[in-house]
Amino acid sequence: MKPNSGTLEINIMNGGKAEAYEGEYQCTAKNDRGTAVSNVIFIRQSRSPLWTKEKIEPIVIQKGMPLVLPCKPPKGLPPPIIFWMDNFFQRLPQNGRVSQGLNGDLYFSNVQPEDTRDFYICYARFNLTQTIHQKQPISLKVLTNSPVDNRPPTFLMPIGQKSNKTVLKDEVLLLECIAEGLPTPELRWNKEGAELPSNRVFYENFNKTLKIIGVSEEDAGKYRCSAQNNRGSIHHVITVIVKAAPYWITKPENLILSPGDDGTLICRAHGNPAPSITWLINGVAIELAPNDPSRVVDGDAVIFTKVQERASAVFQCNTSNIYGYVLANAFVNVLAERPRILSSQKIYQVIANRPALLHCKSFGSPVPHIEWFKGVQSSVLHGNDYVFHDNGTLEVPVAQKDSSGTYTCVARNKLGTDQKIIELEVKDPTMIISQPEYRVVQRYGSVSFECKFKHDPTLVPEVMWLRNNSELPVDERYTFEKERLMIKNITEKDKGMYTCVANTTLDSVSASAELSVVEPTQPPPVKTDRPDPSSDLELTDRLDRSVQLSWVPGDDNNSPITEFIIEYEDVMHEPGVWHLHSKVSGTQATATLTLSPYVNYAFRVIAVNEIGRSDQSESSERYMTKAAEPDTNPSGVKGVGTEPDNLVITWKPMKGFDSNGPGLQYKVSWRQKDFDEEWTSVPVANVSKYIVSGTPTFVPYEITVQAMNDLGYAPEPAVVIGHSGEDLPMVAPGNVEVDVINTTLAKVQWDSVPLTTVRGHLQGYRVYYWKAQNKTNRNQRHIEKWMLTFAGNRTHGMLPGLQPNTNYVLNVRVVNGKGEGPSSKDKYFETPEGVPSMAFLHISHQTPDSLTLTWSPPVHPNGVLTQYTLKYQSINATHELSPPVEITIPANETSYILKNLLQNTRYKFYFYAHTAVGPGSQSTQEAITAMDEGKMAMASRQVDIATQGWFIGLMCAVALLILVLLIVCFIRRNKGGKYPVKEKEDAHADPEIQPMKEDDGTFGEYSDGEDHKPLKKGSRTPSDRTVKKDDSDDSLVDYGEGVNGQFNEDGSFIGQYSGKKEKEPVEGNESSEAPSPVNAMNSFV
Repeated sequence: MKPNSGTLEINIMNGGKAEAYEGEYQCTAKNDRGTAVSNVIFIRQSRSPLWTKEKIEPIVIQKGMPLVLPCKPPKGLPPPIIFWMDNFFQRLPQNGRVSQGLNGDLYFSNVQPEDTRDFYICYARFNLTQTIHQKQPISLKVLTNSPVDNRPPTFLMPIGQKSNKTVLKDEVLLLECIAEGLPTPELRWNKEGAELPSNRVFYENFNKTLKIIGVSEEDAGKYRCSAQNNRGSIHHVITVIVKAAPYWITKPENLILSPGDDGTLICRAHGNPAPSITWLINGVAIELAPNDPSRVVDGDAVIFTKVQERASAVFQCNTSNIYGYVLANAFVNVLAERPRILSSQKIYQVIANRPALLHCKSFGSPVPHIEWFKGVQSSVLHGNDYVFHDNGTLEVPVAQKDSSGTYTCVARNKLGTDQKIIELEVKDPTMIISQPEYRVVQRYGSVSFECKFKHDPTLVPEVMWLRNNSELPVDERYTFEKERLMIKNITEKDKGMYTCVANTTLDSVSASAELSVVEPTQPPPVKTDRPDPSSDLELTDRLDRSVQLSWVPGDDNNSPITEFIIEYEDVMHEPGVWHLHSKVSGTQATATLTLSPYVNYAFRVIAVNEIGRSDQSESSERYMTKAAEPDTNPSGVKGVGTEPDNLVITWKPMKGFDSNGPGLQYKVSWRQKDFDEEWTSVPVANVSKYIVSGTPTFVPYEITVQAMNDLGYAPEPAVVIGHSGEDLPMVAPGNVEVDVINTTLAKVQWDSVPLTTVRGHLQGYRVYYWKAQNKTNRNQRHIEKWMLTFAGNRTHGMLPGLQPNTNYVLNVRVVNGKGEGPSSKDKYFETPEGVPSMAFLHISHQTPDSLTLTWSPPVHPNGVLTQYTLKYQSINATHELSPPVEITIPANETSYILKNLLQNTRYKFYFYAHTAVGPGSQSTQEAITAMDEGKMAMASRQVDIATQGWFIGLMCAVALLILVLLIVCFIRRNKGGKYPVKEKEDAHADPEIQPMKEDDGTFGEYSDGEDHKPLKKGSRTPSDRTVKKDDSDDSLVDYGEGVNGQFNEDGSFIGQYSGKKEKEPVEGNESSEAPSPVNAMNSFV
């Protein structure tokens, strides 16, 4: 066992046998206050047995027949992963015709000639032992001399028409159906009497496997798989039974009691079958524990009455059924202790008109009573000006200047008192008194923004500027002067929203203004303008429902007319109001217009080009069309009750334009759907609503609204279904259950209410949940509640965003259009502990051989911190990391001195906190140990050779000599002289080479490195009559594609240091290029 921990290590690396440690293990922790026990842990050795040897005969089968190749893998621990391959270790292709079953066998719905293969090999992979075993190969030959006829489907798996499947709650349900037939059958799945859960169901293995994750009780039932081809169909029904291992409803919690107090431990769990409950004390069955008259076991509860201090113990609750158990420890601590105030903060600062919270956390048994006083020798604070929280905190809801002063917190119980004095300082708020203003600036111009503010004189403000909610770029064009931001040489990138932010330690205010950047003023372009108005409007071909309109277009003003807009005025119904009638092409000057009956028309035309619209033309003469029956009925017909006993019929009234004649009215008709045979009708005019009274609550009605005028009725209207008024739901959802998924997520379930009790449109179910009242918030006036609405006839939902290690209460209500029904009984549940948030590490002190590390506890511990883990590694000069060193630090520490480190060395640290669940988020930090002062002094006494006088003089002499050589070379060249090597080349010149003309402007001693023609005057040829190109350091021609032409990983060229590249002979003669002055200098250096 590890020292200072309860961890048991089993190490078989030194020759131990794993099977010797198989069995059940349970951890027991005890002290003088009691004994706690852990869950039972099973240890079993992983096994990967071999296949039994067998002789497998080759399989010969006719085309179209079904076939099953058995795998029958050995039963390993854990079970192996099965797959089929050929002799080339390639996975065999699978499809709807050929696929592997859950048992590992390979199923053929019908064999085909391409299935012929000498090697069908089944492999079993055992992951824990990292081994793969194979079965003897199976040979398959498909004959085509006598193929079978098409046939309807039959099931290869499962057998028969019905079967059963048992699955545990929250596990994965796998249902499999594999059918044979010719042609290959298609498989479908459905559930009798219910829909499959779309968010949890998956179809695998070419629809042959139905997979449901997170199984719940509602997944029980009958599932039907159907196989079908063009010859027939078949189905199989699988009855799924859902069982459940025990899971917590109310987990027992630690209990602190003082002598003489009463209390209760509650242990409730669900399961299928229902679990039994067993109580233990300090790991011993409660029946065998010493008798205690203050303790009574009542089923799932242990009741304490007037306990004594000796009654402290650890109680265990074990709930179990045939599928498992859950075990919980609860410490009952009978304690007598006088009050102690734990809060340490003495001064609180707050901004005026904001709430102030003065904390007074205390501990004692019995639980101390908290009282607050203000000033010296004052009375106890009370009244509406203050809020007193269960955890002892005093809240001033709206702090004012006169709220400042001295407050005293007193904690009392029957064993004594404790008190603490706290100062409250109320500060003036920070306010912006001059905000920056919107600016429009030309490109390359300048702009300034001003932001003035005032603040409490005792607070130190900090002003910062943002652009588009981000920090300003580092740019010399941006300058600051007190409360002013100035920007010079503005470009398009500078446009955006600029915000000044004034921060103090207690509050922050901000104000924003936008900067727009425009182009400098450009000279005016060629003048174009919108069209002139059209003229001479004329109406011809006048009919009851149409007329032709013609006009003369106006000048287009250098921009072609793209379209004409025709508008009309209904002089009789809406005088002075113009409506769009139609649009026509800009090349037209006439249009045939469709008209409505009983309208006094006038028309006008508007021309449009790229610049804009013309003014309206003069209106045409008026044209009155004849009256007729209505063409349409009113739209937007609805029937919705506003009271439980009425039906309000509404519609969108028709405009006079649509009336088609005088005397517009509406015929409103209704009857109760599937109840009344006769319609009830009433005529109404000049309204858009009719109320039917005395209706039953929330029943459907058929409704019509028909338009009519003095000339007759509109066409028969469509029937609309409406409902009379709703009333509040009558019944609350029952059987509310909560399943805690993880630390922040829970699933709530309930039974749906009968639809007849909803008395309205079922909009869904609404779940209210809040943190359960405890010692810290029992007297809190405003408990924060959350609400989630689940639309439709849902019976479950997920509650996200919960806080780990927290007790919650919830209830459920049904919702209709009228409102909410009664709530269900409150349901209590608890989220488990989670991992903590990041604990940030800081380096506070450095010496040559040590570093002092400090940190603060995580902001969100999400449980009880158990320890901190610190890992560190040194980093050498080549950025290599040393092996990590790990240190465990107790949870109550906030600093650690790391000693015996290397001086002037960089270290990397990894730091994270733990709860019982595990480690939290990791923070990293780097730091360098200090250098030893003695070595620093020695290093400073070393002399840099580059600062010595003799070295500087030597370098100057070398530079002067190079300069003289360069001057001599250029003088000789300008005088037309040749180098000695040139004279030797002339003496041995090739007679076949033509002499160079004196006036061609080139030098004989140089040649073009890319020219492969015979070289010019002055070339020198080796005896083998091949020529090598020059090895100029300035050219990459020889190295770019050659063997020696290489580049380092950092891109540096290394060709010239890896040896000269052998050149290929070229046609003709080439001269060696005369050394340039630069090359001469490089050679000298």
